Amino acid sequence: MKPPIFVRELSEKERERLGAGLRSKDAFVMRRCQILLASARGKSPPKMAKSLGCASQTVRNAIRDFNERGLDALTAGSSRPKRVYAAFDEESAESLREMLHRSPREFGCESSLWTLEMAADVAFEEGLTGNRVSGETVRATLSRLLGVRWMRAKRWIASPDPLYERKKEGATD
Repeated sequence: MKPPIFVRELSEKERERLGAGLRSKDAFVMRRCQILLASARGKSPPKMAKSLGCASQTVRNAIRDFNERGLDALTAGSSRPKRVYAAFDEESAESLREMLHRSPREFGCESSLWTLEMAADVAFEEGLTGNRVSGETVRATLSRLLGVRWMRAKRWIASPDPLYERKKEGATD
């Protein structure tokens, strides 16, 4: 069992701000204010968590954040990850580009046109990535490292008729 953690001594200004936060339209601010005021009254994190319907760790995080940052803890932080792990490095991204310039059939695929998911699967099978990645990861890698936008391949109609070009030009007259 984790030791109990409590909020530090509140100033009068902080107490007023937390009281006003109880009427906030923002659910994050209201929940934090409930947690902090209950902790100031001496309630333990498990009891608060049970009465508020949240996890005990959520209560502990709110208290720890307030003790470190003060009233700034009432502002929600970014949910974006602090570090993004790249699936492709520069060398494997260049190998990915070379792979996409070849036919998917060379890699045992039934289609003659690449899809992002197919490229992700083949990249893993060819050892360009350490684990399977999504098609979106392939698209983001092409964009970020190579400056290439993924676009759907177009099929062009061609005819074996030797006079096809001349007939095609005459069709628009």
